[in-house]
Amino acid sequence: MSFLTPLFQWLTNEKGYSIGVLILRLAAGIFIMTHGVAKMQHFSELSHSFADPLGLGPKVSLLLIIFAEFGCAVFLIVGLFTRLAVLPLIFGMAVAAFTAHDLSVFQEVESPLLYMFIFISLFFTGAGRYSLDHLWGKRLKLG
Repeated sequence: MSFLTPLFQWLTNEKGYSIGVLILRLAAGIFIMTHGVAKMQHFSELSHSFADPLGLGPKVSLLLIIFAEFGCAVFLIVGLFTRLAVLPLIFGMAVAAFTAHDLSVFQEVESPLLYMFIFISLFFTGAGRYSLDHLWGKRLKLG
């Protein structure tokens, strides 16, 4: 077992933690971005019939979720303003899970809830070492 000790030490230090957060950020950001891209590609068809659970109108609701799923996903992927970027994503996934989908059908709410909990986790962890947030923070401290 002693040959595994260096691996476990590497995985449990800040570098291993930051690699885990990087993988989570990239995967969640890229996957959610595909939803935003699909909504942008079908904007004209969706803008008249998109779910409007907040009463803002279907077009505004669609624009807001595109902002979250595409715009905020870009910030999440590069790790810039990460904690702010996940807030619209958390809100959007909560709205999708609890108002736009049928709660009695678990398969309909499973994905939005999974994304929501990933984004909540990233809110608490931040972007990690391998991010623009970290790079920018180091420059501000040195400046």
